[in-house]
Amino acid sequence: MRALLIANANDADPGFVGHRFRRHGYAFAECPREHPAEWPPLAGHDLVVSLGSDWSVYWPQVESSVSAEIELIRAVHERGIPLFAICFGSQVAACALGGTVARAATPEIGWHQVASDVPEIMSGPWLQWHSDVVTVPAGATELARNSMGPQAWRSGRTLCTQFHPEATETIVARWSANAADELAGVGTTPDLLLSATRTNVIESRRNASRLVDWFTEHVAGA
Repeated sequence: MRALLIANANDADPGFVGHRFRRHGYAFAECPREHPAEWPPLAGHDLVVSLGSDWSVYWPQVESSVSAEIELIRAVHERGIPLFAICFGSQVAACALGGTVARAATPEIGWHQVASDVPEIMSGPWLQWHSDVVTVPAGATELARNSMGPQAWRSGRTLCTQFHPEATETIVARWSANAADELAGVGTTPDLLLSATRTNVIESRRNASRLVDWFTEHVAGA
């Protein structure tokens, strides 16, 4: 089965999520956010995975790329192609389907629990790394939340998470490498975040596998 992976060119690692989708038989073609003209056509693809980003959807300097991704996500949704969208990907999907994205009062970075209405979306621990919050589009169903706002929502065969189920130790180490100031702003350090990651990734990997299994059977298969 063929899948598209939408991500920034320097951050196209789907981590635990990609590993589990590959176990389900999916092979990924990468779609760099910076170069929409290079994306292959949707025809013949069975899944789209949209990863996080250090962008915000409302940044003027990335407007053309974000607009292209919004158009793609609308087409994915309208054609009924399963979409698994994470963090920035969830924010693009919210914009595409009629929701909103705004700057959060404070960033949310680190390992946190969420309150979930769906047993297959475990309460955590999940890695969070974002500064924005969505409003869920009309007609979509919010599935999980915390004090920052919605943490998972679904519309048809589209599933979006604000948290990062894909996050491996390698991914977190890469994100942390040049983020000392950003992490200091939320009261932590790269070393502390990596220590917490080593503690939590065994459970989060199991949780990510369970989430992808449920998505594959009950969302993509709906």
